[in-house]
Amino acid sequence: MAKKEKDTDVEESGSKNVSNDSLFKDERIRFTIGLFLILLGFYFFLSFFSFLFTWKVDQSIEWVSIFSSADQKVGNWGGKLGASLSNQFINHWFGISVLAFPFIFMVLGLKLLKFIRGRVTKFVFKVLLGILVGSLTLGFLFKDLGGYLGSGLGGAHGLCVSEWLSSIVGKIGAAFIVLIALVAYIIYILPKSLYHFQSGTYYLFKTIGDLLKSGKQKEVNSDKHDKVDVGQVDVEKEPAQTSDGNHIDELDDVYDETDNAEDSDIELDIDKPIDFEESVTKTITESEIEDNFTIERNEEKEVAISEINEQELYDPTLELSNYQKPLIELLEDYKNTESPVTNEMLVENKNKIVETLSHYKIQIDKIKATIGPTVTLYEIVPAPGVRISKIKSLEDDIALSLSALGIRIIAPIPGKGTIGIEVPNQYPEVVSMHSIIKSQKFQECKYDLAIALGKTISNEIFILDLAKLPHLLVAGATGQGKSVGLNAIITSLLYKKHPSEIKFVLVDPKMVELTLYNKLERHFLAKLPDAEEAIITDTQKVIYTLNSLSVEMEERYKLLNLAKVRTIKEYNQKFVARRLNPNNGHRYLPYIVVVIDEFADLIMTAGREIEMPLGRLAQKARAIGIHLIIATQRPSTNIITGVIKANFPARIAFRVSSMVDSRTILDTPGANNLIGRGDMLVSAGSDLVRVQCAFVDIPEIERITDFIGNQPGYPHAYELPEYVPEGQDSPIDIDLKRRDELFEDAARLVVQTQSGSTSLIQRKFSIGYNRAGRIMDQLEAAGIVGPADGGKPRQVLIVDEVSLERILNTLSVD
Repeated sequence: MAKKEKDTDVEESGSKNVSNDSLFKDERIRFTIGLFLILLGFYFFLSFFSFLFTWKVDQSIEWVSIFSSADQKVGNWGGKLGASLSNQFINHWFGISVLAFPFIFMVLGLKLLKFIRGRVTKFVFKVLLGILVGSLTLGFLFKDLGGYLGSGLGGAHGLCVSEWLSSIVGKIGAAFIVLIALVAYIIYILPKSLYHFQSGTYYLFKTIGDLLKSGKQKEVNSDKHDKVDVGQVDVEKEPAQTSDGNHIDELDDVYDETDNAEDSDIELDIDKPIDFEESVTKTITESEIEDNFTIERNEEKEVAISEINEQELYDPTLELSNYQKPLIELLEDYKNTESPVTNEMLVENKNKIVETLSHYKIQIDKIKATIGPTVTLYEIVPAPGVRISKIKSLEDDIALSLSALGIRIIAPIPGKGTIGIEVPNQYPEVVSMHSIIKSQKFQECKYDLAIALGKTISNEIFILDLAKLPHLLVAGATGQGKSVGLNAIITSLLYKKHPSEIKFVLVDPKMVELTLYNKLERHFLAKLPDAEEAIITDTQKVIYTLNSLSVEMEERYKLLNLAKVRTIKEYNQKFVARRLNPNNGHRYLPYIVVVIDEFADLIMTAGREIEMPLGRLAQKARAIGIHLIIATQRPSTNIITGVIKANFPARIAFRVSSMVDSRTILDTPGANNLIGRGDMLVSAGSDLVRVQCAFVDIPEIERITDFIGNQPGYPHAYELPEYVPEGQDSPIDIDLKRRDELFEDAARLVVQTQSGSTSLIQRKFSIGYNRAGRIMDQLEAAGIVGPADGGKPRQVLIVDEVSLERILNTLSVD
């Protein structure tokens, strides 16, 4: 009987919950309540806002007199009720911070009206927390003013809590607590503000440290002056005027102490190489006391410098020492509340696989399931005597029995004595880039160029080292995840590397996929010296850029040859250790990652002009840190040629339409059986790995690029060497009688600015790159500028406008 009553209670409570849910599912009720909440929020806001101006009259209104004494007048826009509520909220509770309180009602109303998607609980929590923090801050700042400013701005809550804190930890301690609470709240609601607080704190402590150092240095210098000023001491000055060697030795001892004291305070700017000769000359000059004495300490100084050379290392990140890597909070965390596969589904699929195989008289000894984010792997151990090829031929039959989109059979699984059957999950799981970047495996990864692609079938984070691949080919049909895959690769490198360590060359013929990264121009992008945009969209500029990268490759190989090393890693280690002299042309070499989207379009328009420099880079560029990532949606043999396949051992295949395309990319079928939406096969060696690509959306990329772009960067993008095509007209072949109409204006501009830059002419006269380049060649032929010097502006040979006008007049006469 009791059990029946219990069942009845459960049914009644369940019916109540259903009725409540159905109540809010009614569109009429949702609209009515939502509109009421929006209007209620407006009423509260108008009442609170008008109370700021009518508080002297409104604060006399009591709750009891709201519905009585109709003759009583108030100035509040919300009437007596609004005046009473405002007085209670502002004076008696939380001060003017409650102006944010009405927005809670407005947002809840908009949520019911379906103008806002997603949860609003975090917004409500932020507003309530902000009211408390604001009340405390204003109460502490204005508590000593008295009157309305003392109590009204922070309210009774802020006044009481601040007085309580001051009584316990004193005013200074209370100020620290309030400051920490305010800063913590600002960082919580605005994660990007963390960078500004860190920069401000760094500059504050740096300024204090510099002031302390300068004061200490003045004291040391004054002490040295007292010791060294021998002209004021007759006893020490007399031996200097004699030839007695003993006296001179004693004076040398005094100078030894001075030099040693000075050496202990030497500070080196490790952002640039140490100039040893300048250091020695400066120390000797400061050590000169009288004209009659010269002190030489070359041997001792060399020892000191060698010790500094071993201890001080060159820091390539010093120029942007305040750079902060993107915060993990900038990425969206797509939390999956439910498992993609239930136990019932696993048992059902297992029985169907066993039943299908038994129809063909294939017995299995064991079966095991591994649940992944997109597919579930069923590993089966066939009975002795069963041929693997027989199971592999039943791929379509198993797919029919499981009613799956398409299955993939791995026979056998490399390294295991089992056969794998990959079955797509009915409800795929979203693999967020947030979970990948936040993982311990990625954070502790020591790869030179770590790219995080996603999760494997066994839910393991899949990371590759682009420096060892060394190039990557990405292919797949339209809409299957190529662009998301490229964004995941770029994002993982942005989270791992400093701008001084890596540069990107982005090629986007579609003009829409990679333009989001334009904001990174002064941090991470590389371009031609005269290029206006860092993202390359013009086919002709792509050809110039690839050939410019070939020039960069040859220059880097020459540097490696001079340094007697084989790889860029060894070269940079030697340069950081200050074993390479920058005066001999050595420099720190960042990695260069070339990302080409829609490679098929470039091949169709340029053909061999693209393939030749690309093939050279693919064959030779790995040792000097230039790595290629090309993507195409047409994996045909005329696009992915033998030269490209031979030099791109690492490949990623998203879903393709046919087995032929899969064989073109991976040299094996399988990509035609993928389910799309980021499902991919990765071939980084001999084995194929099925990976669910990490999802990073456009708003996340915008937040990352804004975060990096708002930080101080380099003066300009990393400039590649200037490329001069073979067969281009030399200056002597240019006919100066057919000068450009902007020739004279450009000549005057170049002489006035003393800068022979093609991009300067391009910007000032709003002309194209090719026309600006022809004008620069004409200026060279006229003897106004010198020849091209790599990526640097040309040397201006004319120093004044008088000489320029003489040349222009001569050209006009001719």
